[in-house]
Amino acid sequence: MEGGNGKVMSAREAVSKNVHDGDSLAIGNYTVSTCAELIYEIVRQDKKGLLLYSQSGIFDVEVLVGAGCADRLITTYVLRAGGKKGGSAVERALNKGTLQIEDYTNYQYSARMVAGMHGFSYMQVFEGAILTDLFRKRGFMGENKFRVVKCPYTGRDNLTVPAANPDVCVVHVQRADKFGNAQYWGALGSVAAAALASKRIIVSCEEIVDHEVIRSSPHLTIIPACRVNAVVEVPWGAHPTEVLGYYNMDQLMYGLLLQADCTADGLKSWMDEWVYGCENRLAYIDRYVKKFGSKLLDNIRCKPFYSAPANYGAAFYSRWDWEGRERAMGLTLAEFEQSLRERGKLYE
Repeated sequence: MEGGNGKVMSAREAVSKNVHDGDSLAIGNYTVSTCAELIYEIVRQDKKGLLLYSQSGIFDVEVLVGAGCADRLITTYVLRAGGKKGGSAVERALNKGTLQIEDYTNYQYSARMVAGMHGFSYMQVFEGAILTDLFRKRGFMGENKFRVVKCPYTGRDNLTVPAANPDVCVVHVQRADKFGNAQYWGALGSVAAAALASKRIIVSCEEIVDHEVIRSSPHLTIIPACRVNAVVEVPWGAHPTEVLGYYNMDQLMYGLLLQADCTADGLKSWMDEWVYGCENRLAYIDRYVKKFGSKLLDNIRCKPFYSAPANYGAAFYSRWDWEGRERAMGLTLAEFEQSLRERGKLYE
């Protein structure tokens, strides 16, 4: 399926074109609306050597690490169910030495993304962290995890974090148009900053809508089309996490996944069935319905609760009328240039 500018594609094509071995990969979503189908497709394509950015490492990080796709992780939170002695793909990888990790606070992680989004090289953060192990303990980033610089105005020591500019971000939103304008509402976290800080962006969405729908609610657009590399329409694309306005968390599937993650064999068996054994999200949902019935999905579908519409109307949307005349002067562009030329005010 191709859009007007070739951005609309399948998850398989989007990942193949935009995620490469050795890339730094940002999972854009924060605790909710996790881009499950894009993560599963990365696993199916067996991408390797990924440096993973994740502000809320839940099942998505577990699956990527369990599949051997990521060997470095920058995060603020990782599920690690059961603690150091409990079952968790991340915990097992840390114990085996196949995964390295750097910890930040939510604020510090977000600061890195905001710095990258704005083109800064670093961002100042609260200096109190200097007294904690977050500052003292350094992993693969070494001295570049934090740096202390002198404030040019006060001479005080300022704690800073480096900007993050991941190679690619995967993010799931409620809707987008075929050009890539992505709209998202609900708990935002660093979703927009993670996407805009990245060099390439893959957007999956519950539905692709007409551009006029996007225009009617511009305040919901968090990623503009000019920054998006691929758009994937994938209903239930964040299952088993929730998507506001579409469906709630599926606690059954989430629980089964966490239970499977307690052992390496359990996670492998679960992934064989639900990731490798399903070529796409349609096959995944079909398998779910055959195994558990459709009633479970129907029960978590969201009931409508619409916000009040806002009036974005204006008398006109351009200084030029339909006949090509500037509204204040009544001149066409050619006539305006000629008047400037006659007065010696046009510099060509």
